[in-house]
Amino acid sequence: MLSNTVRRVGLSVAVVAALTSVAACGGSDDGGTSKGSGKSESRGGSVVKVDPIAALVAVQKKTGQAHSARVEGDTTMGSAMSMKQSGVMDWSDGITGTMQITYTGGTMADAMKQFGGTGTMEARYFKDGYAADMGEAMARQTGGKRWISYSYDDLAKVAGASGAAMKDQMQNSTPEQGVKSLLASGDVKKVGQEDVRGVSTTHYSGTVDVAALTAKNSSLDADQLAAFKKQLADAGITTETVDIWVDENDLLVKKTERGEMKTGELNSTVYYSDYGTKVSVERPPAAETIDFAELMKQQQGATA
Repeated sequence: MLSNTVRRVGLSVAVVAALTSVAACGGSDDGGTSKGSGKSESRGGSVVKVDPIAALVAVQKKTGQAHSARVEGDTTMGSAMSMKQSGVMDWSDGITGTMQITYTGGTMADAMKQFGGTGTMEARYFKDGYAADMGEAMARQTGGKRWISYSYDDLAKVAGASGAAMKDQMQNSTPEQGVKSLLASGDVKKVGQEDVRGVSTTHYSGTVDVAALTAKNSSLDADQLAAFKKQLADAGITTETVDIWVDENDLLVKKTERGEMKTGELNSTVYYSDYGTKVSVERPPAAETIDFAELMKQQQGATA
């Protein structure tokens, strides 16, 4: 039973999705400043940004410099899963933070229930990986080890052609990445002014070609990139619509991503608040933790 559970749940897809939904599907290291004219005009002695590209460059800079925030959102990945997440993230030196994740539907939620879980877990993110609390049901089958620890290097090895891209994204899933994706796409428009949870914001929208953006910003070689594009095609993923809402201080307040997969709709909504909040993350107790790579070795030995 544990072997099946490790294969179905052990990769903690929701934990990966919870972190990567904080960002978008990729980003541009140059901040997208090569796109658009970046024009502005002076009104009453102040500078008013009239080009959405110029406006988003400012948002990218301010959001990146904020270093930390409180995060809340929900994600749906076709029939595979739907979940809610909330917590705090710090991106001043790599990605660190904690997130409470609750499966609300899909095959992942069903697997958790079959395993005896509650559908809710805690994830702790570190520069080199993350740990997921799989609960008492897991502990009963692993001698009291309820936490699974994952390194990004190990996940990259088992993720096939997308491993290198996934590792890069997991280690760079900052809120500003959603802004970078729009800048890199070259397809950005200002939608207008809207209130988000009582905050006055400016709404921007664009369409991102997932494979093209990954090719531009990842370290994949030609063979890896070809295989990754095939994985995307097999999953039915081509483009995503990315929308962001920013406040008067050029800080990201809300981000949505929408796309289609062969298994259904891909939909993510994330809210950001309390920029600059203090984030402190501790490694789970060693006596209660098992390394993912070690767990896989045990399961391979048990089924050999």
